Amino acid sequence: MASYLQVSNISKSYGPKILFENIGFNINEGDKIALIAPNGTGKTSLMRILAGKDKSDSGGKIMFLKQIRIAFLEQEYAFSPEKSIFNQIVDDSSEFIDGLDDYSRSEYERRIIRILTDFGLGGDKTMSSLSGGEVKRVALTRMLATEADFFIMDEPTNHLDIDAIEYLESYLSHSRCTLFMVTHDRYFLDRVCNTVMELDHGALYTYKGNYQNFLEKRQERIDNYNAETDKVRNVLRRELEWIHATPCARSGKAKYRINAFHELKDRAEQVYSTKQISIALDISGSARLGSKIINCKDVSFHYEGQCYLSHFSYNFQRFEKVGIVGRNGVGKSTFINLLTGGLEPDSGIIERGESLKIGYYHQEGMSFDESQTVLETVNDTRLLGQFLFPHDMLNNRISKLSGGERRRLYLLTILMKQPNLLILDEPTNDLDIVTLNILEEYLKEFAGSLIIVSHDRHFLDRLVDHLFVFCGEGVVKDFIGGYSEYRSFIKDYEAKQKKDAEAAKKKAQAAILPKELQNGNSANTSPAKKKLSWKEQRELEQLEKDIEELGKEKKEIEEKLSSGSLSNDECTSMAIRFGEVKELLDEKEMRWLELSEL
Repeated sequence: MASYLQVSNISKSYGPKILFENIGFNINEGDKIALIAPNGTGKTSLMRILAGKDKSDSGGKIMFLKQIRIAFLEQEYAFSPEKSIFNQIVDDSSEFIDGLDDYSRSEYERRIIRILTDFGLGGDKTMSSLSGGEVKRVALTRMLATEADFFIMDEPTNHLDIDAIEYLESYLSHSRCTLFMVTHDRYFLDRVCNTVMELDHGALYTYKGNYQNFLEKRQERIDNYNAETDKVRNVLRRELEWIHATPCARSGKAKYRINAFHELKDRAEQVYSTKQISIALDISGSARLGSKIINCKDVSFHYEGQCYLSHFSYNFQRFEKVGIVGRNGVGKSTFINLLTGGLEPDSGIIERGESLKIGYYHQEGMSFDESQTVLETVNDTRLLGQFLFPHDMLNNRISKLSGGERRRLYLLTILMKQPNLLILDEPTNDLDIVTLNILEEYLKEFAGSLIIVSHDRHFLDRLVDHLFVFCGEGVVKDFIGGYSEYRSFIKDYEAKQKKDAEAAKKKAQAAILPKELQNGNSANTSPAKKKLSWKEQRELEQLEKDIEELGKEKKEIEEKLSSGSLSNDECTSMAIRFGEVKELLDEKEMRWLELSEL
């Protein structure tokens, strides 16, 4: 088995803060590794060093196997706002494309269109029109289309909706690629990776197996370390008695034993304690939660010709915990802004209880004075300590905090206000797994109502009683249960739909056979069929013509893209048209099936 990456003796620190020191590891062909660590301990710094965008303080070595293709995914994707999605990807891929012949280049561009389609994107939209989740899908498309041997990814699921996460999860779990990624998504980690690496107190530890195995083996490591510390303390106690003997006796003491005593003393002080957030806020001062929370009656909202909410009615209850799911751009954040009063509905009524006190955590709401210190932002050392801000960090400027540390501080500022309704819009982005576990424990015991917009399936499964599923065009479905139950229901439903569609197709095909060949039935035993209206008959005839023409066009485009004779501009235009034709063909074939069933 080939070694794809060898890392030895690399270090990184910022001022007096050491992120990691002289670490090394090896990644072999076929490994799928998740790197996890608390926020601010160097995960992204390590990724940037591997990508060549930063340097190790101590030199060290980073050696990739020469003949393999490597693709990097950083947290933030730099793009040109005026470019189309397709052109952005192709232009960003010049280093990869330059080594390809015309046929291979065409194949690469076809893969771009296919993956964009799978992600629910068209190649002709401009980058400036995209949401954060759509930009992430573009970055992922660029990476996946290379079909590289080795993917290195920093938080690949951040800002993705759950459909996109599940697509990426399926792609990577079935791919033969080698993978090294930072992630906080525990379901994604469990289903994709076969190894967990933990960056802890500047050292790196490796655990073969899934996330559950990592938790068990990590605890064993900590227990063993602390047990060894207890043994060292017992030895130290005896040495301390010896070192405190009379001056006369001490004068003859061996120098090596005195030096060994000081080494023992240093080791005995190294008690391993896993930092955790204990969000033990006093909620006695919170406003008492009345019987009325938020009542919605026949609420609708449109923006720029698009319907985001249509005739929605629901009365939120005391202490209920509801999750909100749906594709990017379908209206989830708009719905939250309607509930909180940030937007006014086009029609309908939203009533809020008099005792309601909302704590709203949202992605655009995090605003700090970058020059302030942590302590100046939240002047409570006890709470800061519970939120993993030790004394040596209290005087750090906000500008020096990592993304996860800023999110953690922002969450603290909201909880300090002692709300009785918590609304969390994508709270898991940039938070490390340790923080997420403790936050979940707190929210399970939260003495108020809870509304969560999230793509973190584990987070939803642990916390919510039911889901509002945003289906598009303003339609919202209420599903009782957690996310895994919902997905199981949807898969069963889709399987039934597919089975019914296949049965309808067979039935339609059988209907055009001579009567004596239809399952051996005679004419008098054939089931009666509904007669199509004149309009439906004309539509069916037109569909058959359109399907035939689109099929021919699709085949012609495939041949041209494979010919290697097209210019770059022609390739771009053809690839975009290929996606359009494929989508039209799918729509018309589905409508043909519906009419044929009649």
